[in-house]
Amino acid sequence: MFELLGIPPQALFGQLLLGLINGAFYALLSLGLAVIFGLLNVINFIHGAQYMMGAFVAWMLLNWAGIGFWPALLIAPVVVAITGIVIERLLLRRLYHLDHLYGLLLTFGIAIIIEGLFRYRFGSSGQPYDNPLPGGHNLGFMYLPNYRGLVVVASLLICFGTWFVIERTRLGSYLRAATENPTLVRAFGINVPRMITLTYGFGVGLAALAGVMAAPIYQVSPLMGSNLIIVVFAVVVIGGMGSIMGSIVAGFGLGVIEGLTKVFYPEASNTVIFVIMAIVLLIKPAGLFGTPR
Repeated sequence: MFELLGIPPQALFGQLLLGLINGAFYALLSLGLAVIFGLLNVINFIHGAQYMMGAFVAWMLLNWAGIGFWPALLIAPVVVAITGIVIERLLLRRLYHLDHLYGLLLTFGIAIIIEGLFRYRFGSSGQPYDNPLPGGHNLGFMYLPNYRGLVVVASLLICFGTWFVIERTRLGSYLRAATENPTLVRAFGINVPRMITLTYGFGVGLAALAGVMAAPIYQVSPLMGSNLIIVVFAVVVIGGMGSIMGSIVAGFGLGVIEGLTKVFYPEASNTVIFVIMAIVLLIKPAGLFGTPR
């Protein structure tokens, strides 16, 4: 079996798989952020807490109600999306016409409160969650666990399905029009506030879905969202704020780059995404797929 720069293929492809898995979660989370910012113009710092809530709802369904992973994959995003809709209707709706800083500060404060409540109830240590799809396949050059492969494929389907709906369907055109000219859209009999609320709920549901999918891979912990959200914001900035395709490409691409960096230069693996962000901002401040606002 060949070696690349003295690195065995098992190590190389193993880290590539880990990079793809991390990239799947980067893409899902940054996609939700891009949907919310691109259509609602709100920087949603609660996103990491909502990702964590999705994992905890799945854990509680399993341990308190005996409901397994596959039903939780549908139930948890809906439950967390409903909490997001309540937040949007009670608080965020008042900030749509104000500077982005107000929304950022409000959502940052709410995220700290949510994380604090979960830490008070469950502590800081992680809770295990059983793998719903054990086993794997030996591909010769690496071992591919079934569930981790499913996560990558499912994330790709969800991301590109969301992009298609927003960019290529009539519903997506209504959403984009409602953010640019709500008065005109109301003239066609469309309830714009309800559409905005449901859009925010959908973005929150994406974060919760990522949390449920992450539960069997990472331990379910109140800190799992705060540990990830800064990296996800960097991914969104690199892809372009509000760019759906930018979030998808940057999420998967940066996950792979991070994984390969752990093979060739492990000391830089925690900072490589931020170095890339700085370079991209120097060359193209709006991001790779973004447009100047």
